[in-house]
Amino acid sequence: MASTDKGGAGAGPGAAAKSGNRLINSKSPYLLQHAYNPVDWYPWCEEAFELARKENKLIFLSVGYSTCHWCHVMEHESFENPETAAVMNKHFVNIKVDREERPDIDKVYMQFLLLSKGSGGWPMSVWLTPDLAPLAAGTYFPPHSRWGMPSFTKVLESIANKWQTDRESLLKAGSTVLKALQKNQDAAAVAEAAFEPGSAEEKLMEALNVHKQRYDQAHGGFGREPKFPEIPRLNFLFHAYLVTKDVDVLDMVMQTLDHIGRGGINDHVFGGFCRYATTRDWHNVHFEKMLYDQGQLMAAYANAYKLTRSDLFLSYADKIYRYLIKDLRHPAGGFYAGEDADSLPTHQDTVKVEGAFYAWTWSEIQETFKSQAQCFGEVSPERAFEIYTFHYDLQPKGNVPPASDPHGHLTGKNILIVKGSEEDTCSNFNLELEQLQQILETANDILHSVRDKRPRPHLDTKIICGWNGLVLSGLSKLANCGTTKRDEYMQTAKELVDFLRREMYDKERKLLQRSCYGSGVEDNTLEKNELQIEGFLDDYAFLIKGLLDYYKASLDLSVLSWAKELQESQDKLFWDQQNGAYFFSQQNAPNVIVRLKEDHDGAEPCGNSVSARNLTLLSHYYDESSYLERAGKLLNFFADVSPFGHALPEMLSALLLHENGLDLVAVVGPDSSDTKKFVEICRKFYIPGMIILHVDPLHPDDACNQRVQNKFKMVNGKTTVYICHDRVCRMPVTDPVQLEENLMANFFTAKR
Repeated sequence: MASTDKGGAGAGPGAAAKSGNRLINSKSPYLLQHAYNPVDWYPWCEEAFELARKENKLIFLSVGYSTCHWCHVMEHESFENPETAAVMNKHFVNIKVDREERPDIDKVYMQFLLLSKGSGGWPMSVWLTPDLAPLAAGTYFPPHSRWGMPSFTKVLESIANKWQTDRESLLKAGSTVLKALQKNQDAAAVAEAAFEPGSAEEKLMEALNVHKQRYDQAHGGFGREPKFPEIPRLNFLFHAYLVTKDVDVLDMVMQTLDHIGRGGINDHVFGGFCRYATTRDWHNVHFEKMLYDQGQLMAAYANAYKLTRSDLFLSYADKIYRYLIKDLRHPAGGFYAGEDADSLPTHQDTVKVEGAFYAWTWSEIQETFKSQAQCFGEVSPERAFEIYTFHYDLQPKGNVPPASDPHGHLTGKNILIVKGSEEDTCSNFNLELEQLQQILETANDILHSVRDKRPRPHLDTKIICGWNGLVLSGLSKLANCGTTKRDEYMQTAKELVDFLRREMYDKERKLLQRSCYGSGVEDNTLEKNELQIEGFLDDYAFLIKGLLDYYKASLDLSVLSWAKELQESQDKLFWDQQNGAYFFSQQNAPNVIVRLKEDHDGAEPCGNSVSARNLTLLSHYYDESSYLERAGKLLNFFADVSPFGHALPEMLSALLLHENGLDLVAVVGPDSSDTKKFVEICRKFYIPGMIILHVDPLHPDDACNQRVQNKFKMVNGKTTVYICHDRVCRMPVTDPVQLEENLMANFFTAKR
């Protein structure tokens, strides 16, 4: 922490701007963005709380993240304004929090905001008492009254005046909402609901009805704009299809992934997906790219490939991988948090614009193709341009409707979107598919080179443990597709596991760290906070999930052992012994006014949903009933959530596994090429409840499940596979072709 002489409380705003405020020594990219604001910012720390108590001042808490567009807008309009800063410094102790670094703080006060206003978002603005109790909250406030919103300065002065003249009513209003927040937690804790046998089937049908009602038949996805990928929802639908064999369910998830892949939300030039679409057809988008989306979408497209063998789905997953490696990877193996939506249009500009890095004018592409004519070989640049603009629906005056571009940042610009298909383009230009793919690949490579010369969006170089767990899961599932790049994917996954174990795990205390910090994709610098922020529930749950998926891809028992060790730590730190389920924050977490248990899956699945799956898998890997019992208690805690499968789709998937049982595949044989062949056949199928156990007769002590080790034997000296499905073990198989046929018969017989 910077010393207090760098723009102390009450110092003039100019002083803080010249010397930097107390955020100057932070590692968080978001806090560092505000280090030279004239606002006398504090990080979340005891020094700030003590000052608020001493001077009897309210705390103004501003929560955001470094790639947040509206956070930048409010900073520029208000926090960089000396007059606004003077009001803030006079009346409040001002605290900045990076929500990605401290999600525990973010979640508590976001719940207050949601209860008091009905909606939330970032930047989040909350006014707290010196004891950290929230009194009032909002999101973005404009510098001048507009759009039916009061100016930020007016809000500041009104709250400051009320604190001085009508404190009781302010405290009462805040207390009412805070009590409602606490009551919600307490009510869930004392609820005695539980899932009866057969509940999973009932909840499954209920959830599918809700999803079918909300499904957008025209464009895929659920509901109207803004549209998010909602990967936990898609994961559930994958699983639901396998259970029901209802092809309408499969169509929902496949069509959604197809529309997302063809939409403007996909970076067609190079790879990776933006945060969300602002239009129903996935055309115009919010251009921010987040790591957690990349990891989950990589897994979703890998699963889609396994079910369809569509090379298009595989290509989307591989392009995410390409993007991660080039633009988000620290040289030591971890992955950065994400990239901003805003960037400078040119190196001469001083004002950042959303989408500047990604959008194109008609003439830009036309002139670029002409200047790189030799790259297209026998195809003329004019014909390549005609094919390219047709395929991606580009227009001379831009293809972004003005209604979806209120600030005019994309006037005259094009966002690449495929409204037809490769087959449509081939038919229109009398091309073979390979010819089209070569032209598009060449064109995109050319544009990628041009784009890389533009000013890049800000890169958040924070490496978040849990999000890297999601990437590990995606890499493992992509590797299991069995393509020629399997070894490359597995090497990247292994380096990520090694990085997380080396840099983000305290082996002595058996604790995860939330984050560490790099400086760029070609910089080996790696820093950590002086006061380490320990991992939260999601960090443990997501990493354990990633390790379990990586084990399935590698059969590396040391990784499975680490997953078990992490689960034991998670149980000690977060489990509610009295009522069941996991809190998000640790029991001894300082300055956290409410310990929350999340009850919905959002952009990321909640930690309890993922933990229910993890516990169920671990119970079968290690033949330990205590894990299964804990999973049951966890699921029962949320039994009153309604509609269960809509609010918690990932947890419903875990409930299906818990109630229906897992599918055990025991591969009995030495560590040989024949044995690996059988394992690879099992891996290439999408079967969410399948666990693979390798039983090596030559090393019986290495097995994690001695019951399986003792029960299953080789037949006639050959590698032998046993499939246990629906709690019944099939006859052993020693022929790879027969194994594949058996897997198809057991899991993929559809009904229409």
